[in-house]
Amino acid sequence: MADIYLSLGSNLGDRHTLLLSAIEALIERVGRLVASSSFIETEPWGFQSKHQFMNAVVLMQTELSPRQLLAVTQDIEKQLGRTAKSEGGAYHDRPIDIDILLYGDLHINQPDLIIPHPRMHQRDFVMRPLNEIRGIH
Repeated sequence: MADIYLSLGSNLGDRHTLLLSAIEALIERVGRLVASSSFIETEPWGFQSKHQFMNAVVLMQTELSPRQLLAVTQDIEKQLGRTAKSEGGAYHDRPIDIDILLYGDLHINQPDLIIPHPRMHQRDFVMRPLNEIRGIH
């Protein structure tokens, strides 16, 4: 079992319900939920939008490989209404975003999967809830 940290964000639709639905789907398909941060409202990062984000971080335990975890998180995003991933630094509004922040102590650097998440330390909307959970566990 590996400890994993995932970042969740939503700025379209019923953001609170979408985050809860994502967490439920993660529990069903990824593994055991150890901790969930508070939900926080934040400004969009990397693009302009009139829609505020709601963000959270979860700590889970999984038996999935990092590549399996990526496939599951992307599938959950699609099920909850996400139609396109951000590419080349072009961010946009989205009903749900699930990013893998940490996977145990693994370091992976592949074109479509980088762990630890390369920009997490630049993002207050990730670090605040991540530090909240780390303070609990």
